[in-house]
Amino acid sequence: MEQLTGNVVRVSIGYFPSDKTEQIEAMTNNEFKNAVVPAVKKLNGNLGFYVGIDKQKHAISNVSFWQSQEDAAQMNTLKEMLDMKVVFEAVGVNFIAITNATINWEV
Repeated sequence: MEQLTGNVVRVSIGYFPSDKTEQIEAMTNNEFKNAVVPAVKKLNGNLGFYVGIDKQKHAISNVSFWQSQEDAAQMNTLKEMLDMKVVFEAVGVNFIAITNATINWEV
């Protein structure tokens, strides 16, 4: 894997009701993926984008790596992400504040 020290890791986490697990998982694997993948691929400085679900803690997350803070900030206004946020919130997902951290070190 490419060295990421000095780059940016962006972390977004949303929590959902336990009875929505199957629905949220399907949404991440279908609507979200179909909307977001083509859009993210067009952005400058993206080094990787990952989406996961924690079924025990009822949380979804996406983690992405960027060359700079400016590159990571593109996600703040990406129409496809903003549209999908509304869709997820409509089924009960509560997102916490997104972080954009400069990577200090790695293993």
